[in-house]
Amino acid sequence: MNYLLFTLFIGVGATALMDLWGLARKPLLGIAPPNYALVGRWIAHMTHGQFRHDSIAASAPVRGEHIIGWTAHYLVGIAFAALLIGIWGLAWVQNPTIGPALAVGIGSVAAPFLLMQPGMGAGVAASRTPRPASARLQSLITHVVFGFGLYAAGRVVQLVYSM
Repeated sequence: MNYLLFTLFIGVGATALMDLWGLARKPLLGIAPPNYALVGRWIAHMTHGQFRHDSIAASAPVRGEHIIGWTAHYLVGIAFAALLIGIWGLAWVQNPTIGPALAVGIGSVAAPFLLMQPGMGAGVAASRTPRPASARLQSLITHVVFGFGLYAAGRVVQLVYSM
């Protein structure tokens, strides 16, 4: 039971920190936060057998795409927390270290580079976007922030669990 609760808290915490970074990018860098409704649209179209789009923004909107996208976003964050704890065990939760958290965070950038971006029409690692290098850098930075979020949420769990 503790494994599940720790995984949920760490995954939600890390994803929330990543979302705060997404919001901070606008005033700091002039970069809009990700639109998870488009992720929801992509996922919803999969139920009809369409897994790849030339441009997900140009694809037909789907009822409930916002909630589908945001739910998927948090479920993926929880899945990566489960991967972290699955590899490094509950011992990591008892004594979180930054290395494993960053390894999972940085490794998680493979998901958008190899699955989401190609499926949504942006190409592998954003190769079909107007500024691929910038898009790749922003994805990498965002996933590093997610890794820091895994570590920070792990530390909170450690503090609460040790009480």
